[in-house]
Amino acid sequence: MKLKISTCRAITQMLLALTGIAFAPIAVAYDSTEIRINTSWQFRQASSSGQLKGQIAVSDWLPASVPGTVHTDLLAARVIPDPYVGAPEAALQWIGLADWEYRTRFDAPRSAMEAGARSDLVFEGLDTFAEVSLNGEPLLAADNAFRRWRVPVQGRLRAKGNELRIVFRSPINKLLPQVQAMPLKLAGNYPSPYGDEPPDAMTGNFVRKPGYHYGWDWGPRYVTAGISQPVVLQSWQTLRIAELQLRQDHVEAARAELLAIASVDALRGGSFALRLWQTAPDGRRSLAAERQLDLHSGENRIELPVQIDRPQLWFPNGYGAQALYRYDLEVLEGARTVARKQLRTGLRRIELVREPDDKGKSFYFRVNSIPIFAKGANTIPFDMFQPRVSPAQLRRVLQSARDAHMNMLRSWGGGYYESEAFFDLADELGLLVWQDFMFGGGMQPAYDPAFRANVSMEAREQVRRLRHHPSLALWCGNNEEEIAWKYWGPGKAMTAADPAFADQVWQGYVQLFGRDLRQVVAEEGGGTAYWASSPSDDLAEVANTPASGDMHYWEVWGNPAHPVTQFLAITPRFMSEYGLQAWPVQRTVDAFATRAEQGMSTPVIEAHQKFLAGKGNERLLKYVHDEFGAPRDFAHFIDLSQAMQAEGIELAALHHRASRPFTMGSLYWQLNDVWPGASWSSIDHFGRWKALHFHARRFFAPVAVAALRDAAGKTTLSLLNDRTQPRRAELRLRVMTLDGRVLREEQRSVDMPPLSATQAAVYADEQLLGSADAGSTVAVFDLQAEGEPASRSVVYFKRAKDMAWPEAGLQAQLRRDKAGLVVELQAAALARAVWVDFGSLDVEVSDNALTLLPGERRLLRLKSKASHAALRRALQVRAFAPLRP
Repeated sequence: MKLKISTCRAITQMLLALTGIAFAPIAVAYDSTEIRINTSWQFRQASSSGQLKGQIAVSDWLPASVPGTVHTDLLAARVIPDPYVGAPEAALQWIGLADWEYRTRFDAPRSAMEAGARSDLVFEGLDTFAEVSLNGEPLLAADNAFRRWRVPVQGRLRAKGNELRIVFRSPINKLLPQVQAMPLKLAGNYPSPYGDEPPDAMTGNFVRKPGYHYGWDWGPRYVTAGISQPVVLQSWQTLRIAELQLRQDHVEAARAELLAIASVDALRGGSFALRLWQTAPDGRRSLAAERQLDLHSGENRIELPVQIDRPQLWFPNGYGAQALYRYDLEVLEGARTVARKQLRTGLRRIELVREPDDKGKSFYFRVNSIPIFAKGANTIPFDMFQPRVSPAQLRRVLQSARDAHMNMLRSWGGGYYESEAFFDLADELGLLVWQDFMFGGGMQPAYDPAFRANVSMEAREQVRRLRHHPSLALWCGNNEEEIAWKYWGPGKAMTAADPAFADQVWQGYVQLFGRDLRQVVAEEGGGTAYWASSPSDDLAEVANTPASGDMHYWEVWGNPAHPVTQFLAITPRFMSEYGLQAWPVQRTVDAFATRAEQGMSTPVIEAHQKFLAGKGNERLLKYVHDEFGAPRDFAHFIDLSQAMQAEGIELAALHHRASRPFTMGSLYWQLNDVWPGASWSSIDHFGRWKALHFHARRFFAPVAVAALRDAAGKTTLSLLNDRTQPRRAELRLRVMTLDGRVLREEQRSVDMPPLSATQAAVYADEQLLGSADAGSTVAVFDLQAEGEPASRSVVYFKRAKDMAWPEAGLQAQLRRDKAGLVVELQAAALARAVWVDFGSLDVEVSDNALTLLPGERRLLRLKSKASHAALRRALQVRAFAPLRP
């Protein structure tokens, strides 16, 4: 059966009217086309990289993937080994010194060849120095991996067989001569140990390219290149909607006032209708605004006011629903739809609150009038080769963040601006995003106006791209550059050597991060706050201070490597970095190292331990030994490193939460991994949870108890309630021996105000212990509030290695109940750092990294594709036990 368009429209309108949904006109025709140029790509080496270990000649054309990178293309062609397995890093540095050429052929769509049509080639991402030609003619010279490049190509297209070529120049070779010519070099980040560039002439800070490609203390050095984002041919005959902004001018529970701002590029003038359709979170579609107007040839800016009564607001995780609205803008000429653009957003009001008090200034985020204690972590790039990061990988990690009650992630500045998929997930999961601009450390040539102009254009594009996301809470200029200049030595050394040049460098910094980027965010950000650097006090004289602004605290783990109890001595306004390392689980280590290659100082293990140039295990062993003693082998070292990391970060995070409202944020370093290896992450490269993430789900729970014992033997008991409503709970204290004999027990009801931390008691050791032996006694605090998970805090009076641990008598039974597979755990004596493991099988366990009290039973649910029998054979349960003579 055939129906005319008008008949289809009438039937659809009738059906929509019956359902109460407003009718949206059906587009009769479109005069624009868009094709992705992502097939038939080839690549080859365009120049020699000199004489470096492992160099391979790649002169023949080989298949390439777009989006992609030269490293992943070489891997797919079996030219190089897997860059993550073993220790191939040194032998792959030649790739970053070579030039690479990519080519493909494509046919132009018929619409692009019609008279009067406009066609643009859009390069969403080119990494980095790229010379682009079309049909043998130069088209573009790109120099910024973070920018989008749009080039008109009408009149240069052929109907058939267009040839597109892109040559990528080595960023090291391109920049090294100018860097070496500088009398005084700008501070970089991590010098290469491989000889591909001199350690005193680092080029990474002179190029707008992901800084982590040059190596970091958690990832390898792979200075890659390639077509990192899609290449698109866009053609249209009438107009194009270049931008659509949904500026939220006023958002309250009673009413939201938005201004939709459309930027339209018209090929010719004429009379047009603009219609903005709104789809509410419940799926109801309505016409939000419409306007008839005359457009002129060229750029047009059109404003459409939108008012929503009783809007459904968007809230961070733990404070309400993540209501999302969709807006569709269509432009019609008569009955013909000539352009359409769609955005999704959430309605909310986010403020960075900086109020003076007797100690300095506050630093916290207020969302829809609710002061938010930011709980979360820092994210780093999800892979060394960003194009292969999948939406499923992002969802697994970000869902894990939500599951651990996080409400904020800091997207760190040494990688890349995250994808739409990342921000869409953050919107859906209620994860606020602190977004750094892409400056990870060291110092840039910001004294150069051309460099600043390039960065400002990059920033403007990225702010426009991301501003509609309700999760976006803050734009931050850079990571650690201010404190590096002021306190770490480079600024002082340069000032002593050449005061005039040092002043030029610093004034360039102030111009870029204090003025230029601030102005871009003010003009384009739709009200999102800007912060000059992290950590900082927004360019105040003193940075990284507890009194004001945000802090990074690395005197635990970094220099001077204080014990973890020193976390309790620092009470910041907002802690945006702190951390402890651990190795990932055994199965992840097995993915890159055979068991014969695993050891504290074996070459492969050191290659995957980037802290202190591979010697980070010495620092990690110090912290493990301080609490737990010496590991018996590398597998035991993995377990103890995870227990140490989890317990240490728990101590710090609970201290931050207990210091509310002075402290209003705790973001540990770091959430995820860029590759499999030792790091500060709580989730490894394959998405597997370390012990820390299981602990985070408990210590970030909205209602929790914190019993924190400092180095002097004082225990402070705090009750934490992040809910917007008061909570009544039962608080229980038991002082017991490790074998289960209860020496003292107290229980009482407690009331917890909303959005609060309440100090409930302070104990000296003798007040809890009495005459009991500190080496065989613990204090257990349990908090149970109606509708909330139970919370527990255990106080130990001696280090784990100094306690008289009885045999734990751990028992584990695998069985099936009505809901699926479970493991039932029980211990005869107190069991610390209990870990349930299934060896080479991937199994999601509902909880892990536990403390079991004597006689206590725990049920853990399992998710796995493995059979019941296979799981039974693989099941292992272990807990901390000291090495015995």
